Amino acid sequence: MSAKGLEVIDHTVQQTHEWVNELTERLDWASHREALRLLRVTLHMLRDHLKLDESAQFAAQLPLLIRGMYYEGWVPKNTPVKQRHAAEFVAAIETQVDDVLDYRGPEDITTVFRLLNVKVSRGEVADVRSSLPGEIRALWPED
Repeated sequence: MSAKGLEVIDHTVQQTHEWVNELTERLDWASHREALRLLRVTLHMLRDHLKLDESAQFAAQLPLLIRGMYYEGWVPKNTPVKQRHAAEFVAAIETQVDDVLDYRGPEDITTVFRLLNVKVSRGEVADVRSSLPGEIRALWPED
């Protein structure tokens, strides 16, 4: 029982901590804050490459707090972006995490996708992956 009777808030905070803790461990990074930043930035890039319906279906499977970060700053009329190449996708993420000492490049972005593979339903992951251009899809392993 929540001290304030707001179990939904307590639950999403707990889920978000679980996601960030697991990502930090998978990345082998020292900072949970930086792992959260990489997750947020990667989710934003992913969101901007999806059609409106697919984006909403994907977001529905995210914990409430992470879903809020996913939608933060979104301008639906500007999506999906026409960017087709993995190098551009990676570069756009790197401009926002370039000061993270532990960041190793595309392998860390792939680690975010591996986390999504275990946190989001297999069917939704398959739908989202199939919506991405081939080069970007290659960053997201099927397992």
